[in-house]
Formats: sequence, C-alpha cells, structure tokens
Amino acid sequence: MWELGKIEIGVGTLVATNERINGAVTQSIDQLKQWVKQTQPNIHADETPWAIKGVKEWLWIFANTKFALFHAADTRSRAELESILGSCYEGVLSSDDYSAYNGYAVKAQQKCLAHLRRHFKKLIKLPGLNNQEIGEKFISLIDEGLKNYALFQLSQSLDEFLSWTSQFKPKVEFTINSWIELAGGEAGKLLRSLRKKADQWWYFLDHPEIPPDNNLAERTLRLAVTKRKISAGSRSMERFQDTANLLTG
Repeated sequence: MWELGKIEIGVGTLVATNERINGAVTQSIDQLKQWVKQTQPNIHADETPWAIKGVKEWLWIFANTKFALFHAADTRSRAELESILGSCYEGVLSSDDYSAYNGYAVKAQQKCLAHLRRHFKKLIKLPGLNNQEIGEKFISLIDEGLKNYALFQLSQSLDEFLSWTSQFKPKVEFTINSWIELAGGEAGKLLRSLRKKADQWWYFLDHPEIPPDNNLAERTLRLAVTKRKISAGSRSMERFQDTANLLTG
C-alpha cells in the first residue's frame, strides 16, 4: 500500500481505476476517429519519431483548429494514414511532401510552402548548375505567396487576394518553365515537383480558406516532442498508445 497523506490506496484499486480511465478514454477516441472521417473539411497531418526501447516508432498527428488526434504507430507508411482517415478522404489534406501523402485519395491536398522554402534554402548551399540563382528566385516567389496570404488574413478582402493571384499564378508558371531546362539534379527535382503537383503546392491560391502551410500540425506536435525529449520515448507499444491517447484532445 501507499500512504497519500491520510489515505491508503491498494494496488488493486489503482489498477482498477487505471483500467476504467483507459476504457473511457479509448471509447472517446474511437468516437473522435469516426467524427474526423465524416465531418472535417480540412485536416493537417504530420509525424515524428518515437523510441520504444531503442526501436524507432512513429507518432502521427491529425488536427485542425477543433481537435488534435494523436496516433501511435510502428510505421511511417500510408497504411497509418488510411487507418485514421480511411482509404480515401473527402476533404483537403494539409501536409509536407513526404511520400506517404503523395497519391493518397483525397478531394485535394495543400503541400506546405514552408517546407518547400527550406528545400530551396538548402539548394542555395549545394554546388551545382544555377543552384543559387534558382534557390533565390523560388524563395522570393514562396515569400511573396506567404506574405500575400498573411495580408489576406488581416484584410479579409477576397477581391484583392484574387486580383493578386491572377498575376501570381502565371508568374510562377513562367519562372518554372524558364529555369527547369537549366537546372541540375536537385534543382530539377524540385522544379518538376512544382510543375507536376502545382494543384497541391498552390491550392490555397484558389481556395484561401486553406492555409498554405502545415504549421498547425507542427505546433500541435511540439508538446509531444517535448515529452519525448524528457522521457526518451516509451517502454512498450501499449504505453506509447496510452501517451498518444492522453495527448489527444
């Protein structure tokens, strides 16, 4: 027995209480998963490593401004995405450009421009044909996109925003076409992605209700990342799932 002040609690009582709490939490999370699949027009997704006795597992986050659903998984594959959102999702998925999200059946996707900017920033430092010029040019375009979206958020003037996008979209297309034949390996890869998945990188230009980044998912993951750094992970998959459940809200 443990003595807490003047209250003595037996091991059996603690176990029974823990089981009741876990049961209630699990039921609520199951209900949340069904609600997420059925009614959310936009979901932000991301994932971060999580160690269990030195083995790398993955903590996924599915969130918007109304909820944060954490999912403990042993893979970083599309199967985990489908286990939460189903084989297809009838909304807009916001994410980075990780391969698990590419090709997933959704209404639409918005890739994170902040991640794309980091790729071009790295490109500037790489030796290669025209890397610096290409990196600087596309960072300037991305910054213009992020700046004008932020201005729209402040002004809420849809006419002004769409007036800007009508000029910005052909400028992006022209810049890609001007540089793609002059690009080396890494730069060419980025420009081909921008061309092939233009509807995913620039979805927000026609649908400004969707942000052009995945910052919401990244911010939501911060608490979990802090816990991971302090605890160094979990001792079992069961405890990992308990942690994911407790972080969900």
